[in-house]
Amino acid sequence: MKKILLYPITGVYYLVYFIVMCTVHPIQWVAFKIFGNIGLQKAFDCVAYLSLKCNHILGTRFTFENIEFIPKDVPVIFVANHQSLLDTAGIIWYLRKFNCLFVTKKELSKGIPCVSYFLRNGKYVLIDRNNPKQAIPKIKSLAEYIEKEKYSAVIFPEGTRSKTGEPKEFAESGLKILCKYAPSAYIVPISINNSWKVYQYGYFPLSFGNNLIFTVHKPLRVSDFSFADIMKKTEAEIVQGIKI
Repeated sequence: MKKILLYPITGVYYLVYFIVMCTVHPIQWVAFKIFGNIGLQKAFDCVAYLSLKCNHILGTRFTFENIEFIPKDVPVIFVANHQSLLDTAGIIWYLRKFNCLFVTKKELSKGIPCVSYFLRNGKYVLIDRNNPKQAIPKIKSLAEYIEKEKYSAVIFPEGTRSKTGEPKEFAESGLKILCKYAPSAYIVPISINNSWKVYQYGYFPLSFGNNLIFTVHKPLRVSDFSFADIMKKTEAEIVQGIKI
């Protein structure tokens, strides 16, 4: 009975989300044409905020812990486990002051109002998972960019979302490139909990009343450790913070 009630609630959510995204899309386009990348980023921050607000229809709450751990005015590489699309929206909004740029999959660059337009025109790195070698020069350019501008990169080293919350094996290649070409950066691990539960029945219906918790762990300065130690410490912090 409880699951049956999720169908109309999910329908309302998708309708409201679609209307909001279609309304904001032309505003985002105008912001990009007039103000360039700065306008595009500010508009997309609003998209992330509205996306989170739409999720209140599903009774979804967002909690971001320990933001004060994040160093300021330095390049930052955020490393997190990955459970759903809501991971990205939460990080974009709550960490917007850190100018986060993502390494994400190419498939998202088509078919999603606002989101796909931003991915095609922003400075995100779009990965073709069928051709991983093409990602290397793009990630290198991203690392050099955050090193120069003191921006932040976000990477999900599992490579794909966990549908049960159980962490998958972490791949090291993308993070290794970021560390190599952004040597003054700090690694900031983030553990994400309960995001997968929203999609535990698939995309229809969505589940109700989940509290998504993002836990920021203490940073590691890239120059203080070998990459092997960075990988080991980062994965251990993230996995330890995941609660199934």
